[in-house]
Amino acid sequence: MKAVVCKEWGLPDTLVIEDLADLVPAPGQVAINVKAAGVNFPDVLIIQNKYQFKPELPFTPGSELSGIVYAVGDGVSHVKVGDKVIAFIGNGAFAQQVVAPANAVMPMPTGMDFDVAAAITLTYGTSHHAVVDRAQLKAGETMLVLGAAGGVGLAAIEIGKALGARVIAAASTDEKLDICKQHGADVTINYSNQDLREAIKAATDGKGPDVIYDPVGGIYAEPAFRSIGWRGRYLVVGFANGEIPKLPLNLTLLKGASLVGVFWGEFAKREPKANLAAMRELMSWLHEGKIKPHISGRYALKDTPAALNDLAARKVTGKIVIQPEK
Repeated sequence: MKAVVCKEWGLPDTLVIEDLADLVPAPGQVAINVKAAGVNFPDVLIIQNKYQFKPELPFTPGSELSGIVYAVGDGVSHVKVGDKVIAFIGNGAFAQQVVAPANAVMPMPTGMDFDVAAAITLTYGTSHHAVVDRAQLKAGETMLVLGAAGGVGLAAIEIGKALGARVIAAASTDEKLDICKQHGADVTINYSNQDLREAIKAATDGKGPDVIYDPVGGIYAEPAFRSIGWRGRYLVVGFANGEIPKLPLNLTLLKGASLVGVFWGEFAKREPKANLAAMRELMSWLHEGKIKPHISGRYALKDTPAALNDLAARKVTGKIVIQPEK
């Protein structure tokens, strides 16, 4: 089987494609022919040794996938050979085959296609954990989403609307904001040509948002936090901008506001039952049409470096996937 291999820490162009031995599952494992693998910002960081998890070299990046089971190890009973499945793993998804722990594998809902199945776990899992669990967003509240046209941003918009909230989407181009509108945003802000604080003030009648969802960091964090409403919750989701902001803590005091960390991977590991319940709700919303992953690009396995470069350059809206059989 073919796999993308990271042999040295570096940028995406240092990755290589190699022929490796077919994978055989050990007890408690499931072997899957990968049909699609979701591409996420941590994939860009992990190959540069800049992520929280630091696998040993060499390794295959990629953490979420969909595919068809071709073998199961002893003790696995919830899936069988031939089943269509979704899996979330530490790494290994950018390959034609993967072996995953059985508890990281779930059956694909009937009618779901492989691309959507590969695009839902991390982005929607992160945003559900952030918006529903950590922020406890309520119907009638207002949420501002920064970097709103990215994978987690669009997921946050849809989840906010599913909960009955009013959602303000902020992004860097009008084209990105058009996509945000298509996914339910009530108001949009182009922070490349609008003053962010003034735009937030106008969009909230001066009250400020109840929740701010920030996967970007950098220069927009402080003006956004200065605009938050009383008892607001500021979700620290990530730093796609590349810069970790420093916020004056007196702002939390003045607004009675909370800075709330969001680390979905650790949540899924520490609280698997809560994560499973969240995934069930997401699948229900998907079936009802309340959420719909936006997949803006599909890449062959050999084009994985290009996919990661496009993501790093913030050229991507929604999600992109690797299709190893292309």
